[in-house]
Amino acid sequence: KLKASEVAAIYKERWKIELFFKWIKQNLKVKTFLGTSENAVLTQLWIALCLYLLLAYLKFQANLGLSLSGILRLLQLNLFDRRSMTDLFKPPDNPQTIKSPQLLLWN
Repeated sequence: KLKASEVAAIYKERWKIELFFKWIKQNLKVKTFLGTSENAVLTQLWIALCLYLLLAYLKFQANLGLSLSGILRLLQLNLFDRRSMTDLFKPPDNPQTIKSPQLLLWN
């Protein structure tokens, strides 16, 4: 009983939803949900979205050439270091100033 144009419009709207979920899976890196309730799933998605937006803002402000996943990886590796963000994203001037011998392996 529906017209062909109405059916096409419904499928276009459905396709937008599919693309949104594809974007969530690719960019928010939500592998598994920690809870099964609607509130737990929505909370985890909101937290992942907030983290994505913070990383995008950091990339924009710092004008970095890194990808968002590269920035996230760098932040994860230096999670417990007390350094400013500008010091974190610039390479060390002299490899001898690195205090940890493990970090010298990357040179």
